[in-house]
Amino acid sequence: MNAITLVDLHKKFGDTTALAGVTLAVPTGSIFGFLGPNGAGKTTTLRILTGLARPTSGTATLLDAHAPNESAGLRSQIGYLPDVPAFYPWMTAREFMHFAGRLFGMTRALIDERTTYLLEMAGLGAVHRKIGGFSRGMKQRLGIAQALINAPRLLLLDEPTSALDPMGRRDVLEMIASLRGRTTVFFSTHILADVERVCDTVAILDRGSVVAHGPISELKRRYSASRLSIQVDGAIEPLAQAFAGSTWLSALEQSPGTLRMTVTDLDAARHDILQALTRQSVPLRRFEVEEPSLEDVFVELLSPPAQ
Repeated sequence: MNAITLVDLHKKFGDTTALAGVTLAVPTGSIFGFLGPNGAGKTTTLRILTGLARPTSGTATLLDAHAPNESAGLRSQIGYLPDVPAFYPWMTAREFMHFAGRLFGMTRALIDERTTYLLEMAGLGAVHRKIGGFSRGMKQRLGIAQALINAPRLLLLDEPTSALDPMGRRDVLEMIASLRGRTTVFFSTHILADVERVCDTVAILDRGSVVAHGPISELKRRYSASRLSIQVDGAIEPLAQAFAGSTWLSALEQSPGTLRMTVTDLDAARHDILQALTRQSVPLRRFEVEEPSLEDVFVELLSPPAQ
């Protein structure tokens, strides 16, 4: 089951193409990272998903229904945090939560119950001052709490950690991670470390098109090389010569007693390296594998080709 399905989604503003055939699926219950540089089309996609914009062509299906341009029933199952959330500064967090709950037609008793729970989850349960005195991180956490007041099946977050300091980012990410399995989270950002910390699956958007889509571990295997470091007792040159020309080797750095290699096939590299060490009777001091990061994948996919 998918919470979101986009098929050949296009959006043009005059002669400018914002989305150029976006197709992807967001599994139900996942925390899904929607990645891309600024201007890639992430916010345009979210505006279509929330019903704030219409696609030029293609379809967007949320929770088994089309995007909520005209469906109040579908909108009631979605929570949304824009990239720059707005609040009434004269309200307290509890008053703002009650305001949001009334917009959904919830009973006062239900609003009270959910407000207490969500403000505690956001670390704001004991905060009684007006929102105008909140830090940016406190406002972001309140924004997520209000987006959850209606117990949505789908939560849409647009750059929820942008412009936050490290402590604010940590708090917001922990709050997002706590939702895993309880609701589907569609998390738009350009901050790769945040996605790698909390997301299960990602799509990478570039100039309005999806250039990669899948579980993070699968994308690392598919698009990025691993790095190996070998330290031995004895001469390193014979080993370097033995690996030169190997189909799995893309780069090699040599220093006294140490080889550092970038490899495209980790299993084949391990096999050949161990065989070479045994054949040459070289004592191995250290064998270290550095797994690729999501940043490595991102750079590999979005870097311009060499001239």
